Amino acid sequence: MTESPDHMPEHLARLADEEAVRFITDGLLSGKDNVPGIALNQAAESLPESPRWRLRAIRNLVDDAMYMYRDSKPTQADSWLAPRLHAILRLTRAEAADSALWNYLALGVAPDFVVWRHFSENKKTVNPRYFKGPYHKQAFARLWWAAELFRDGSDYAPVEAACGNQDMLNTVLRLDIIDHRPTAQALVRLLRRGVVRTGRDANALGKAVNAAGATLMYDVIAPDLERDTNAVQRWIGEGEQGLTVHYRSLPTGPAEERAPADSVDRLTDYFAELFADVPVRGKEEGEEGTEGD
Repeated sequence: MTESPDHMPEHLARLADEEAVRFITDGLLSGKDNVPGIALNQAAESLPESPRWRLRAIRNLVDDAMYMYRDSKPTQADSWLAPRLHAILRLTRAEAADSALWNYLALGVAPDFVVWRHFSENKKTVNPRYFKGPYHKQAFARLWWAAELFRDGSDYAPVEAACGNQDMLNTVLRLDIIDHRPTAQALVRLLRRGVVRTGRDANALGKAVNAAGATLMYDVIAPDLERDTNAVQRWIGEGEQGLTVHYRSLPTGPAEERAPADSVDRLTDYFAELFADVPVRGKEEGEEGTEGD
C-alpha cells in the first residue's frame, strides 16, 4: 500500500489545484504507488516558517490515528482525529478555505492516510476527491471543518458525536444551515439522545432540516451570539508556541461562548418533531443502515 512520503520539509506548503492533479495517479488511487516527494515539493509553494505551520506535529497525529485504529474500521478514526487536527492546525476560516493547503496535506504529508482511510474494498480504489476536493469531501478539510462547525465554543465533545456518524460528515456537513451553531448543536443533541442513531437517520433528518430552513429562518427563531473573533485570534496566536494534543483527553478550542441554551433547546424539540414524520428507508423494518466512508 501507499507509504508515508520519504521527503518532507519542516513546514507545510500550498499545492495549487492544477499541480495537485498531476500527482493523483491511478497507481496512487489504487494504493500501489507512492507520491514522488521531491517533485511534489518542487511544485509546492512554501508557507512562512512558523511553529503554526509545523509539519511534523500533523504527521505524528496522523501516525497515531492509524496506529490506534489499525484493528478497527478506519471510519472510527474520524471522531478521534477531527478535534485534534483542528487543535493542532489552528487556522482562520479564510485560511481553511484555501484548497491548496489541503491538497498539500493530503499529497505531500499523508497520502498513506488518505488511502488507508478512504480505500474502497469494493471498487479497489480511492475517490480522487479525497485528495483534491470540496471542503466537505477532501480527507483533511472535512475533518477540520467538522470540528469548526460542530464544536460548542471551546468544547469539542459535540465534534466526537457528530463524527461518529458518517452521514453527519457526508451529508449534513455540506448544508449551509450547519453554519448556524444552535442548528448544529441541536442535531448533535439528537444523536446523543439516541433519537437519531443510524447513517440513514442522520441523512434523512439533515435533508428535512435543510428543506424546512428554506422557509423557516432558524437564526430568527433560535438566535445565536456573534462570533468572538478576538477569542479565535488569541487561540490561533497560541499556535505560534508549538502545541501538542493528548491521546485520551480532548483538546480545548477557542474560548468562545457556547451556543445559547434556549436556542438549542428550541431547535432540538422542533427537529425531534420534524424527524418523527420523516420517512427513513429501512426504519420500519428496524434496519441499521450502512456506514459510508
